[in-house]
Amino acid sequence: MGEPVALTTPRLLLTSPVASDVDAICDACQDPLIQRYTTVPSPYTREDAESYVANVADWWSSGAEYAWAIRPRHEPDGLIGMVGLHHVSGSSAELGYWVAASGRGHGYVSEAAHTVLDFAFGPMRLKRIEWHAAVGNIASARVAQKLGFALEGVRRQAFRTNSGEGVDGWIAGLLATDARGPVEWG
Repeated sequence: MGEPVALTTPRLLLTSPVASDVDAICDACQDPLIQRYTTVPSPYTREDAESYVANVADWWSSGAEYAWAIRPRHEPDGLIGMVGLHHVSGSSAELGYWVAASGRGHGYVSEAAHTVLDFAFGPMRLKRIEWHAAVGNIASARVAQKLGFALEGVRRQAFRTNSGEGVDGWIAGLLATDARGPVEWG
């Protein structure tokens, strides 16, 4: 894809994370829920955040990953969380996201992820997006359901925690041709 692309929603700006975001990213990644349910390093250090931000431009340039900082439109230098397309290969990718504790409960991740999916299925011309989460990550599952992901199953010991431990993981998929509205998982 090349250069980072900024995306907007009615309430949010999605932009490439920059050096001034390092402290906010580091602070957010101290949250026990982020450390439990994502693959961020634990303990998470300032150097981890610096490395993450420094790598984003290379990821965009290579087309391997696309990451956006989620920012409120009324505070464009603020940082609510991160959303990205990971493991981009051929016509598919994996959607990932986290939100700082202060941004939870407002629908920001659903709004941001919906816009990233529009970008993935639109200009990127992807055909399939996967969502993976450790079994028990109910908040992330609710977002995936709102976005229309179909639960495809449980992969035993397939989700790697930040400590490298394998735990059972949910997998869900969304095709470019799928209806993108709330779904129930039975």
